[in-house]
Amino acid sequence: MHELILLRHAEASPNGKDGKDDRERKLTEHGQNEARAAGEWLASHGIHYDRVLCSPSERTKETAALALGQIKPTYDDKIYDATVGDLYDLLDKQSDVERVVLVGHNPGIEQLVAFLVEGRSEDYRGMPPGGMARLVFDGPLEPGKAKLETFWSPPN
Repeated sequence: MHELILLRHAEASPNGKDGKDDRERKLTEHGQNEARAAGEWLASHGIHYDRVLCSPSERTKETAALALGQIKPTYDDKIYDATVGDLYDLLDKQSDVERVVLVGHNPGIEQLVAFLVEGRSEDYRGMPPGGMARLVFDGPLEPGKAKLETFWSPPN
């Protein structure tokens, strides 16, 4: 893998007391617009990707569909509620492709950015709903070796 795009799911409905599982939360209208804006940004910058890995929650599936419609995602239950180590292990198995997009949740996504760029996961700065971090690797996937090429936040 040479390039990694980490995409946090866009704004989702609050976790209500209606008894539904957290995984069933859907994007709000604003969140749908955030996801579309992420896709428009990727397209306007000519960014292509070979594989999309996505949490199976409704909000991440909707985000992936609206932002990354060109490639069908691989849904992996390990991405939901994942630790940095879980996500790192998953990405370490993607060496057969050049560019990967991972659609997931905080705090795992924002901690993974810090881990791959800074080498430590406790020093993260936050990632807003619908936010993206584009990381580039000159060698193999290793903590602290990624270059943060772009950090993008959706317009309010």
